[in-house]
Amino acid sequence: MEFKHVSYLWDEAQAARITDETDLFIYRSNLLGADLRLTNYGGGNTSVKIKDKDPLTGEEVDVMWIKGSGGDIGTLTKSGCAALYLARLRALKNVYRGIEFEDEMVALFNHCIFDLASKAPSIDTPLHGFLPYKHIDHLHPDAAIAIAAAKDGKAITQELFEGEIGWVDWKRPGFDLGLELKACVDEAATEGRELKGIMLGSHGLFTWGDTSYESYVNTLQVIEKCAEYIENKTGNVFGGARSESLPEDQRKTQAAAIAPVLRGFCSSERPMIGHFTDDERVLEFINSHDLEKLAPMGTSCPDHFLRTKITPLVLEIAPHEDLAGVKEKLAPAFEAYRQMYTEYYETCKHANSPAMRDPNPVVILYPGVGMFTFAKDKTTARLAAEYYVNAINVMRGAEAISAYTALPRQEAFNIEYWLLEEAKLQRMPKPKALAGRIALVTGSGGGIGKAIARKLAQEGACVILSDIDETRLAGAQEEFVQAFGRDAVAGTVLNVTDAASAEAAFGKASLAFGGVDIVVNNAGISISKSIEEHSLEEWDRLYDILVKGQFIVSKAAIPVLKKQGMGGDILNIVSKNAVVAGPNNPGYGSAKAAQAHLSRLMAAELGSAGIRVNTVNPDAVIADSNIWAGGWAEGRAKAYGITVEELPAYYAKRTLLNQVILPEDIANACFVFVSGLLNKSTGNALNVDGGVAMAFYR
Repeated sequence: MEFKHVSYLWDEAQAARITDETDLFIYRSNLLGADLRLTNYGGGNTSVKIKDKDPLTGEEVDVMWIKGSGGDIGTLTKSGCAALYLARLRALKNVYRGIEFEDEMVALFNHCIFDLASKAPSIDTPLHGFLPYKHIDHLHPDAAIAIAAAKDGKAITQELFEGEIGWVDWKRPGFDLGLELKACVDEAATEGRELKGIMLGSHGLFTWGDTSYESYVNTLQVIEKCAEYIENKTGNVFGGARSESLPEDQRKTQAAAIAPVLRGFCSSERPMIGHFTDDERVLEFINSHDLEKLAPMGTSCPDHFLRTKITPLVLEIAPHEDLAGVKEKLAPAFEAYRQMYTEYYETCKHANSPAMRDPNPVVILYPGVGMFTFAKDKTTARLAAEYYVNAINVMRGAEAISAYTALPRQEAFNIEYWLLEEAKLQRMPKPKALAGRIALVTGSGGGIGKAIARKLAQEGACVILSDIDETRLAGAQEEFVQAFGRDAVAGTVLNVTDAASAEAAFGKASLAFGGVDIVVNNAGISISKSIEEHSLEEWDRLYDILVKGQFIVSKAAIPVLKKQGMGGDILNIVSKNAVVAGPNNPGYGSAKAAQAHLSRLMAAELGSAGIRVNTVNPDAVIADSNIWAGGWAEGRAKAYGITVEELPAYYAKRTLLNQVILPEDIANACFVFVSGLLNKSTGNALNVDGGVAMAFYR
């Protein structure tokens, strides 16, 4: 079976091996969720009605399995579903008191649970339960919503499908909408029409079938027909181009330069993480004549709106504009947006509405450059971008066939500040200590650097791994993606002795996450020789990497931190050797001392910008550390008159605590500085050496 606008993914051999009807419904759901043209991550719902044995009576009863609250059909498993007694669910009509009391019905869903391991039933449950069909798909396809959001959507649906697809006007999802869907089917039956689905005004599409396969094919066929109709009508898209985009490399450069400024404005309430895209569909929209008309209208589908806010902010600056002074230029635009959002809240709020949330924009459009989105974490920011691309597709299609219509402001508010949605937000786990923070760690392909990056990621930060060794970096990045997910980590090759390399690394951080908050200067080497044995080349290499490297990376970081206006942390991994005059150590020890004093000088200079600069002094971190490469271990063993194998025990025994120091110990010290507990501490040093009396600060 071939389709042009949707993906046919059904594998007959694989489906034939699935004997359980519930498992087949999950298989169908995963296929539908795999095509983002059909529905976004977390959007839509699917269900199946089966016969099962009542565990109490042993009698066969009708049971509906449906995606549970907060799930995603593309990754759905049985544990993410809710299973309900169908008769009990439908009996709730007997106690329904009307739309004013609709929200109270959600709690009553719990009285209908069949499988005690069920996920919480979603608000869509009655929409599926009241329909008489065995297999049901409720999706948010761009092509269908374009028709649903068109001014003449109902007439177009009637004409295109000749009465086989019903129409229900916009209504917030819930019990009442479920009753209206049932009424639509019943009305068609009295007229002798058998429906293949229902279009929900401004919202989405319901389709169904007698088997999982029939439902799947019916869904694809309906969406394909919508897409073909729009394609045949498409002419002058969005009124044609008003401006041109910068070339790709210039777009990326401009985006990286402005992202920290935008992040700073969007983080006035709490730190936000950014996402950038210059997708062709985005550029077509933001460079068009119709941008000015359509952008303020907002989105239509509630799933889109919840993630993108009432409207985007459009930047009124040229794509090639010199960004010096742009912060001052943009400040009134952000203030105006916050004022608009406050007025929207005050105008639409109800007596029992939750308090106003963050008034900053989620979506920011920069004509000629691309789209930025900002949210509490990278995943949410990325999904907001994906949803706004869907909204662009909807506007494009609706304008091609008629005229686009958005949700009325009051209806949009009722979705955004729905008490059930607020209750869901309140149930979310407390953010981790570093949620919303972005950290770049040099030399994080292994050893201490990787341990620091891992600790920061574990505590909720987005991490940019950087290393001069591409192989080590690739391995660390793969490891972090497996542990924390692709949205939590980025990687960049960084030579700390090269200013252009450092600036490129911070540009990548700005493109990936919107900026940076924490910079850890960890990259280093070690050479242990007496002054007589030390070569000038070795001396220069130590100072280039340790001292000049710290200077170069910090110098590249400071403009980004200042653009954001959120303060930040620079942590320098120095050494006990910055304080202690040990044998065979003139180059390394003096370079570490220079690092330490440079840290103090930076703290004195940057405090007025809220940027804290602190140092961590490790000693004898042997495990998984590059410091022992290149003859350092042999040099230290020679200095102390012992063998290399005896070094770990020797270092532990000479400390007051008699402890071996691990990379994780250094990582914990770094976390202490950036966790929020020491926000009033700068210019300080923390020794992590097990207690070396000679290294005590005086």
